[in-house]
Amino acid sequence: MTAPYIQNLYADRIGGQSFGKSTEIYKFEKIKRAKRAARKAHPETPLIDMGVGEPDEMAFPEVVQALQEAAADPSNRGYADNGNESFRLAAARYMHDVFGVKGLQPDTEILHSIGSKAALSILPTCFINPGDVTIMTTPGYPIFGTHAQYLGGSVYQLPLTPENHFLPDLDSIPSQIRKKAKVLVLNYPNNPTGASATLSFFEKAVDFAKDNGMIIVQDAAYASLIFEGTPVSILQVEGAKEVCIELHSLSKSFNMTGWRIGFAVGCPGIISAYAMVKDNTDSGQFLAIQKAAETALTNPWITERISAKYSRRMDHLIQALNRCGFQATKPKGSFFLYVKAPKRAVGPQGTESFASAEAFSQWLIHNMLISTVPWDDAGAFVRFSVTFDAQGEENERRVLQELGRRLGQYTFEF
Repeated sequence: MTAPYIQNLYADRIGGQSFGKSTEIYKFEKIKRAKRAARKAHPETPLIDMGVGEPDEMAFPEVVQALQEAAADPSNRGYADNGNESFRLAAARYMHDVFGVKGLQPDTEILHSIGSKAALSILPTCFINPGDVTIMTTPGYPIFGTHAQYLGGSVYQLPLTPENHFLPDLDSIPSQIRKKAKVLVLNYPNNPTGASATLSFFEKAVDFAKDNGMIIVQDAAYASLIFEGTPVSILQVEGAKEVCIELHSLSKSFNMTGWRIGFAVGCPGIISAYAMVKDNTDSGQFLAIQKAAETALTNPWITERISAKYSRRMDHLIQALNRCGFQATKPKGSFFLYVKAPKRAVGPQGTESFASAEAFSQWLIHNMLISTVPWDDAGAFVRFSVTFDAQGEENERRVLQELGRRLGQYTFEF
């Protein structure tokens, strides 16, 4: 039992005296509830989960074996603090070999993270004072902005629209926002749109940051998961290292989501501030996990194989959707497919109308037993993920054929 007076002690940043009393249901909780209800109502029909945002397979055997060996080594039992030198060296080699970023100084320009989410929650403490503005994109991953608001800052949202290839329009930012903004947060390849940034866009972003006295935090969790060309890093831009850091994660690119390991790389001044706050926040990731991550980083062919699987799945998913009236186009990377939500579905039981992407997504779950993630932040869109559970190409085709069969019962109008 909780003492009654504790309700008066909650910080305003999490709701103050109203904490825990809101009846609003978070989007992902609605999805979970809808999936449970659909499974209960239709136990004979398997649910096709296209909303999962993490890999469907384990880390590769080479990486698991490296963890096992490192975990058995007594020298890895202690605190990791701000990381292992050999991990930083491996990260520097990875940036050179995969992205062509040369000359990185592992001691001052690279630091490990306990996953990108942890880094995004720590970095606002380094820069945000009350009244400061963070510029972010919407839809997007909210963690940096959430913590900026905890600290008394505010968030200015830049909509991502198909008209601008899901890149933010930096020229549209009002001058009064530019004056107060300290941080521009980017995420490419993007969650949820799957869009990729070009080097020319990153060049413009770096110039924008320098002209307006900001830093850039580029969340590159999906940077090496590409379907064509070569991976792109903002640090390939001349002068980017003066004002930018990039966050890399092994979660998606090496099937290591639960391992919680990544790294921040770039501007020494930003890395130094991150290191100071991080050192007062955690005691570092288990050294055995860092050692296993070194094995992953020295084997980029792992990511290439994962990317090939996602590319293959993406091709089949797009074919299935477009046969049903969608206008899906293949992204250049990530494992997300972001498509416009229909306004109506005409089928054997009549016509269903959808006022929002969330309404369409809920209908898909309850009636089609197909789970997606809706986004109504900048237009009505739904996100499909090709990380659905299917072992082997034959099962992939089976799942996607079944998805097409279920959707094929309806004509979708946009």
